[in-house]
Amino acid sequence: MGSHGYSFLVLLAILVSSVNAQNGLHLPVRKDSKTLQYYTTLQMGSNRADINAVIDLGGDFLWFGCDNYASNSYSPILCDSSKCELAKGSGCIVECNGSGPRPGCTNNTCGSSNFNQFQGVLAGEGFYEDTLYTRDNVHVSKFIFSCMSNDYIQGLASGAIGMVGLSKTQISLHKQVTGKLNLPDKFSLCLPSSGLGKLSIGDVSSSSKSDVSHLLKTTPLIVNPVSTSPIFIAGEQSVEYFIDVKSIRVNGETLSVKDSYFAIDKDGNGGTKISTLQNYTALHPSIYKPLARAFVKAASDMKIKSVAAVAPFRACFSSSSISKDAAGPVVPTIDLVLPGTDAYWRINGANSMVEIDQKTTCLGFVEGESRPKPQTAWPTTSIIIGTHQLEENLLVFDLVSSQLQFSSSLLSDGKSCSRV
Repeated sequence: MGSHGYSFLVLLAILVSSVNAQNGLHLPVRKDSKTLQYYTTLQMGSNRADINAVIDLGGDFLWFGCDNYASNSYSPILCDSSKCELAKGSGCIVECNGSGPRPGCTNNTCGSSNFNQFQGVLAGEGFYEDTLYTRDNVHVSKFIFSCMSNDYIQGLASGAIGMVGLSKTQISLHKQVTGKLNLPDKFSLCLPSSGLGKLSIGDVSSSSKSDVSHLLKTTPLIVNPVSTSPIFIAGEQSVEYFIDVKSIRVNGETLSVKDSYFAIDKDGNGGTKISTLQNYTALHPSIYKPLARAFVKAASDMKIKSVAAVAPFRACFSSSSISKDAAGPVVPTIDLVLPGTDAYWRINGANSMVEIDQKTTCLGFVEGESRPKPQTAWPTTSIIIGTHQLEENLLVFDLVSSQLQFSSSLLSDGKSCSRV
């Protein structure tokens, strides 16, 4: 091929990459059947190594096991640099003993605190930067991430070697991508019950959301004034996503629960957050017990037969007494009531019920923690919406306007995360 032909191909590749970048970044989402975790696949570095990373809505940044990572384009984030300040680096790695500088082992490197909650490990590591790629040829240069020893990547989804954070920090995946590509700070997430879901960043309208836009409702994202992170500085706000649930209804009947359990107090306790690391929605005992009682009664009124509980669930039913439709088991509806007129997030059978076996189906909510004792620094959230309740729901996080758009179950409209 002549030089003119080669130059044309290079120009064409640049143009394709530029057009794709304008459309944002779109990543596949898969569910691991054993851990029930959700993960996506990124490509990093000069070798475009595939990185399977568990999706963490509350996570601060991308970290992954670097023991086998090789790249000619990586560089460490230096201590006391502006990028270290942006990353809120913790300390400085001043001496790394090993076989010479490599990703995960360099001197004068901005320190990071990496948390793997599935292994119960909080490790002091370092920040680095390299080029992030996607399979549709979008690349993001100088993307900040952290390394982790492979000893500390246990408990993750099969094939996953790290976690990717989507919280409100300056170095979360969406914040870096939208900043580098000059796109609005928005992302959408659709967790599949099977098949492929989607994580779209930037121009979320260029994802296939348009044909389900009529299903979307909007509610404000609110701020918890106290950090809910595993490590934080006093006075920091939470970087997780909270919504203002006011009450809960079962088949249209409002639960008798004190308003104080739904509100966030001055110490950061209470409120409702959305989590991709919590399998089943966890409720404060003073919310869970009234919910379970009301659900069992409403189910009984529908001639659904209760059976012995199966841990961790406490309200279980005979599967043969439950009919099904497009939205899953036909059971009492659960509504999370939000601010505004007729504003609520409806949870239908596919998201409220868990099939244990052919004979038993259980209410897929669990009892969470009660409020912490005085002098305990770690805030306790009253409602943590888990992934089972998020499956086949399209969520759009708009950080420009601090709003969440949500669809409730796409199954009710004959759609799914793998088909939108």
